[in-house]
Order: sequence, then C-alpha cells, then structure tokens
Amino acid sequence: MKFELGTREREIQSFVSEFATAEVLPHAAEIDRKGKFPMDIVKRMGKHKLFGIPFPAEYGGLGDNLMCYVLAVEELSKASASIGFLCCAALISLFPIYFAGSEEQKHRYMKPLCNAEKLGAFAVTEPAAGSDPLSMETTAVREGDEYILNGRKAFITNTAVADIYVVFAYTDKSKRRRGISAFIVEKGTEGFSFSRLVEMTGMRGCVVGGLEFHDCRVPTTNMLGNEGDGFRIAMATLDRDRIVMGSIGVGIARACVEASKRYASERKQFEQPIANFQAVQFMIADMAMRAEAARLLTYKAAYLADKGERITEAASMAKLYASETAFQAATSAAQIHGGLGCTRGSLVERLLRDARILSIAVGTSEIQRMVIAREELRQG
Repeated sequence: MKFELGTREREIQSFVSEFATAEVLPHAAEIDRKGKFPMDIVKRMGKHKLFGIPFPAEYGGLGDNLMCYVLAVEELSKASASIGFLCCAALISLFPIYFAGSEEQKHRYMKPLCNAEKLGAFAVTEPAAGSDPLSMETTAVREGDEYILNGRKAFITNTAVADIYVVFAYTDKSKRRRGISAFIVEKGTEGFSFSRLVEMTGMRGCVVGGLEFHDCRVPTTNMLGNEGDGFRIAMATLDRDRIVMGSIGVGIARACVEASKRYASERKQFEQPIANFQAVQFMIADMAMRAEAARLLTYKAAYLADKGERITEAASMAKLYASETAFQAATSAAQIHGGLGCTRGSLVERLLRDARILSIAVGTSEIQRMVIAREELRQG
C-alpha cells in the first residue's frame, strides 16, 4: 500500500499552494466581510485552468486526475473556503457535460468553463425538494424540437453569475427516477430568470439564489444524454463533488490546526504560553488526528474514482467525516482563541461559519449516513 503522491500530483499541490498563499489568502477576510463574488480571483484561476484540472486537454482541461483536483481544492480552501466551494460549483457543472454530453456539447461548453471564460451552475435543489430530489416539481415537456421548462430551483451556487446551467426536470414524472432528464440552459434564454439571492452565514464569497422557469424553451440538442438519464447523471456528479467537498473540510481543518498552534504558542496566561497546558494540547492533538483521518478518507475516495471503481460509499464517508471534522476543529480553535474566537471578523470565527455549511451542502450529514448504511447493507 502506497501513501505517497506522484510527481504530477506534487507539482499541482505545490503550484496551487503558492497560488493560494499569494493570490487568495491576502483577500480571504475581505471576501468574507464584503460577501462579494471574487471574480478577479476566479479569472486568475481560469488563466491557469484550475477548474479544468481533471478534464481532458481536448475539452479545455489540463488532463490530470481527480486526485490532483482534490489536492488543489484543499490548498485553496485552507486559504479561503469560499474559493474552494467555487471549485465544487465548477466541477458540478462541468462533470455532467463530460459524463453525458455529446462531442459537440463538450467542445462548445467545457472549454469556456475550464478556463473561466464562462461560469457554470448545477440546479437540482428546489424550495420543496432538497434531500429528496425525486420530489422536484420542475417539468420539461417536449414540443417539436424544443422542451418547455416550468418550475423553480433554490439554493443554487453561482446564481446569476453563471452563464451555463445544468438543470434537472421531470420529462415523465410517472417513471420517478427514470423520468428525470438533464438540460443545458444558458443565461439569457427567454423564460429563464433569477429570484432572490440568499445571504449565507458562511462561504460568503459565493452567490446563492433561486432560478425560475416560465415556459422556458430549450432546444432538444441541449439535453444531456437521453430522456430519463438525469437521475443517473446527477448521482454520478454528486459522488465526485462530495469527494471535493471532503477536501474543503480538510483545508478548513488544516487552517484551524495552524491557527491554533500559532495562537497557543503566542498567547500567555499564568506566565507561560497556553500551549503548555494539557487541555489545549489535547484539543490540538484531536484536531490534527481528525484532520489527517479526513484527508486519508478523501484521498482514498479520489484514488478509487481515478481507478474507475464504485465510489458512492467512499465519497459519502469522505464528505461526512471531513465536514464534521472541519466543524469540530473550528469549534476547538474558537475555544483555544477564547474571546477572540467569538469576535466577528477573526480568522477562527470565519472558519467556524464556513465549516458549518459543509454538513448541509451537497447532501446533509444525515443523507450521507443513509447512503453509507445502504451501501453496507447492499454489500451484506
């Protein structure tokens, strides 16, 4: 069993670490404070094709693997979880096109998404359909060479700033999961509009809001795969995005460990650094241990994905454990920082708010436990 990264993986990790330190970290606090989409950073990431790391060069990517993407997102998230989350939004809009798109669709849409000339979004969630996607109400009715979409989506990352939306709708509700289809809908399409943006407590550099479709006409050529393929496309995409979400959790946990070690070594009470006290040492030890365990689960899931193996359980394990590890680490970091850890605008206060989002986004912790249990029982 080998635990070392390959040469290319180390190159990506090193480059993105330097990029994150120089281009992201200096702006992380401002991104959170203003709650403004960091378009300038996104464009610089696009220049290096960071969003296209795991996709073939012929479609505008770098031709690397998911492990490289996980390593990149971990380093970016350590500097700013908002930037890491935007990488998830990029993957979740690119992968469906790569997985199920025609050659024409791949060349037309993936290239500008990989280099951030255009941004993408993934639209499954609805006001009454979150953890249960089969309860979605959005429909797509075929009329000649077009589908007419009607419905609403909610909590969609990159609302309004994205140019290309992968939208899921029922083409035949009687078939349940086999009646869901996926469509590419471009910004500006008649009948497609945006509803109220939501101000999030964490990941404040991301734009989140709703989509509305009122007799929105989409060409049949914009369907991904065939009618009824949507659920399969969505689940394959979410498996991979959950792995990348795990890397965000690892990045946050690492940031918590580093901030806590630094502060505990500098802060003095009772005439000595608080790092000398066992209570603080034990918190740091637990944070470091769990961060490493989350990292190994995430790397294993990425490794399995790159081998082409079934990854549903591994992805849910990585996402679940890394999400909860990030929140535990942020809570401990706030405790170590004392009053400063509860101060609006401090590093650990931001990390705590960012970490809280992870156990809900892209499948709640409860859903991940259901998935893991289902996979275990299936194997049994």
